[in-house]
Amino acid sequence: MGGTQADSKTMMCFGLGYSAQALVPLLVADGSWTVLGTSRTGGLAGGIDCLKWPGSDLRRYLDAATHLLISISPTEEGDPVLGALEEEISARCNQFRWVGYLSTTAVYGDHGSGWVDEGTPLTPATQRGLLRVKAEKAWQALDLPLHIFRLAGIYGPGRGPFAKIRNGTARRIIKPNQLFSRIHVDDIAQVLLASIQSPNQGQVYNVCDNLAAPPEDVISFAAELLGLPVPATEEFDTAEMTPMARSFYSESKRVRNDRIKSELGVKLLFPDYRAGLQALVTATPNPKEKGTA
Repeated sequence: MGGTQADSKTMMCFGLGYSAQALVPLLVADGSWTVLGTSRTGGLAGGIDCLKWPGSDLRRYLDAATHLLISISPTEEGDPVLGALEEEISARCNQFRWVGYLSTTAVYGDHGSGWVDEGTPLTPATQRGLLRVKAEKAWQALDLPLHIFRLAGIYGPGRGPFAKIRNGTARRIIKPNQLFSRIHVDDIAQVLLASIQSPNQGQVYNVCDNLAAPPEDVISFAAELLGLPVPATEEFDTAEMTPMARSFYSESKRVRNDRIKSELGVKLLFPDYRAGLQALVTATPNPKEKGTA
């Protein structure tokens, strides 16, 4: 991956999953990066040969890292990375030029159709949101060049509503005034890169597109793109849903993304779900994707 010794940089990704993998080609294209990563199974992920973790000694990786990206979800026991490696990471605090933590807009909780920004008090309405708040605070307690990215609902290649529409399992659940924010994975990657290039220690960024929209509108538009029937509507109060599925409807809000634009200079590649889904269906006429709305 080239670069001179003076400008060489090493990104260590804890959990080289969907979002982190989108960042890898942007780093590699620069020519001065080495990318290291972990995964639950080890092996190749996003073209990177990952170490299996938990289960491997990461001290050699940490010794080499100039940048850290954490994209592993917290558990009820706390943040897994800090639980296992807080002392190791703290001991290297002067070594890191940038640390990024991928969080979620679920930390804000339910605001109906109201707006939230990075200064909105954190009042999570779900257990996953509460765990993220605790994880954010745990990372903020360390003396690190930390940047927190609160991600909206993620979609992109391999992730979208098309598969469920094609196989007839897509549902249009109607809950009045229900709004979700979303973000294309390629826009997550460009936000991360912009922050890496212009670090601002301690900053928090909402990472979402410009249009919070009802989930049923997304399903309708995706069906229209495919030329398939729009699924019938179902009322939220009477729809049969798992507790997990129902919990996603416990929060509604409009998320402001001004900071990624004004501070990082980001121009979204996909400013709303329409642009994103149109690009996906054009690029991959018959994608095999996990169903999300």
